[in-house]
Amino acid sequence: MNGAESLVRTLVESGVDTCFANPGTSEMHFVAALDKVEEMRCVLGMAETVVTGCADGYGRMAEKPAATLLHCGPGFANGMSNIHNARRAKTPMVNIVGDHATYHVAYDAPLTTDIEGMAHTVSNWVRTTPESAAVGADAALAVQQARSAPGHISTLILPADASWNEGGVVAKPLPIPAPRAADAPVVAAVAAVLQRREVSVLLMSGRALTEAGLLAAQRVAQHTGARLLTTNQVPRMARGRGRVPVNRLPYALDAALSVLADVQHVILVGAKPPTQFFAYPGRPSLTAPANAQIHVLAEGAVDEVLALTQLAESLGAPKTVTVPVIGEAPQIVRGRFSPEAFGTTLAALMPEQAIVAEDAVTSGRPLFAQTYNAQPHDWLQLTGGSIGHGLPCAAGAAVACPDRQVVCLQADGAGMYPLQALWTQAREQLNVVNIIFANRVYKILQGELVAVGAQPGHASKALFDLARPELNWVKLAAGMGVEGVRVDTLEGFADVFSAACRRRGPFLIELMIQA
Repeated sequence: MNGAESLVRTLVESGVDTCFANPGTSEMHFVAALDKVEEMRCVLGMAETVVTGCADGYGRMAEKPAATLLHCGPGFANGMSNIHNARRAKTPMVNIVGDHATYHVAYDAPLTTDIEGMAHTVSNWVRTTPESAAVGADAALAVQQARSAPGHISTLILPADASWNEGGVVAKPLPIPAPRAADAPVVAAVAAVLQRREVSVLLMSGRALTEAGLLAAQRVAQHTGARLLTTNQVPRMARGRGRVPVNRLPYALDAALSVLADVQHVILVGAKPPTQFFAYPGRPSLTAPANAQIHVLAEGAVDEVLALTQLAESLGAPKTVTVPVIGEAPQIVRGRFSPEAFGTTLAALMPEQAIVAEDAVTSGRPLFAQTYNAQPHDWLQLTGGSIGHGLPCAAGAAVACPDRQVVCLQADGAGMYPLQALWTQAREQLNVVNIIFANRVYKILQGELVAVGAQPGHASKALFDLARPELNWVKLAAGMGVEGVRVDTLEGFADVFSAACRRRGPFLIELMIQA
């Protein structure tokens, strides 16, 4: 057995049975091994950012890692943006990066790069395996590291000769460390803060946003009066009717400052302190008041759901909670697009147990409040700020959950980054309805230009303009094998979206909106 076959068999033995791939010459023995190991499903992406974005969406929904197969340093570099997003989401992922044969590196061939140097910037664990006999053991360790709480990025670099040489050994799966409980003194200290009945907010992310985590948080909030908030970017959140409605901390600085203006205590549950996305001249980086105290209930390997339950028990909070109902039953709205009207319409039409993958940028900011009363669903969002995430994330989620309807909310400018993900959706016949918000402008950058104190002018307007030439998403989708329709009213969207959700396979709706 060669090193490549031992790698594939070890991955499968360790529970990694899906690989998103864009292989090259250095990875040919891995590809050949797939013919011998039928248990590994391999999904082709025509760009590495698609491969890594798919693995992110898959990992968030499957709650286990997929592998990626990337070609040398440039291939890894092309996939780094969505590895970055996955690391911020704490998604488990195992990257397999082919490299030159060990003896070939000295000749500085064109693809020679410092893969380890790049990998360390976006990975939690990195290793180069130069000998075929060690490949299986290192692969098992890579999976163990990726699956350790709260979820990590492992990158295993495999020189070509380690892949093709004989002597490969299939390694047994390594035990996965269980998430741990919060330390009792930490729980007691946070409980003491909440018992003072000062204005407090629980800022949540990670597994705190599961249905169980939200119910435990609601026990605390209902008993103490604390507010519940999520971070501005959520990796995965259980939402919809019957689930605790929690809004995101706003993206815009003034709105975030307003939401937290009277807060005296910020309790972090799988989240970082409330930090503004960017710095602005003369403005604060943290959006909590300067005199607010920050307390950490759960971080790292601490189980957020268990920590919230420990806190509720420590407070003596009742085990039964009332799930608040906010707003009216959603209705289909007629007329032109606005984010609020679209959100209400989407909520009225969303299938039960849908998965929403959002990279909607400006059009997506107000959607949480309008979708509280949609059918129960999961919401996945761009977490690292590197746009070009929605289309491949949706594809990966659809691979993980083939019986659920996936809805991709994608800004048009950001959607051009991973356009090839539509081809993967078509090739695999994935159950994704892609909604493209077509305002033909980098709308977010128009706002950021003003926010940093700069003055718009001719050059800046030209740089943000996507209408010269005009993007035609229906034709772009058709070129990738995905059927699409353009609509310019919400009633038109409602008709097409409802029909698309009744069929199988990918579909695209280009929703025309005014810039």
